[in-house]
Amino acid sequence: QVQLVESGGGLVQAGGSLRLSCVASGLFFSSYTMGWFRQAPGKGREFVATIRRTGGSTDYADSVKGRFTVSRDNAKNTVYLQMNSLKPEDTAVYYCAASNVFRASRQYEYSTWGQGTQVTVSS
Repeated sequence: QVQLVESGGGLVQAGGSLRLSCVASGLFFSSYTMGWFRQAPGKGREFVATIRRTGGSTDYADSVKGRFTVSRDNAKNTVYLQMNSLKPEDTAVYYCAASNVFRASRQYEYSTWGQGTQVTVSS
């Protein structure tokens, strides 16, 4: 059974930091591109970041460039999202997802999704 489980969300003040983790099971983790997406209240789900199989290539949404860093540890089947300088507009449910498309950045390219973790940034 393929499963992605996110953790690390919470409440933080503006300017603070959080690190999200996503542990994968039931799949050959190192062969998948991993992505992070988020959905704010009343809005659609949007792309945040993606990291290729070996971790050597990453992409970010313009809104998080320079503040968020995606990384992965294939030995631990885990992908991370380090979020610094958080802003109230970063408040959302954050999802990790797995894709077998090498340069996946669109939601439809991701076949497996976690349940999400809530991040709330207070002003």
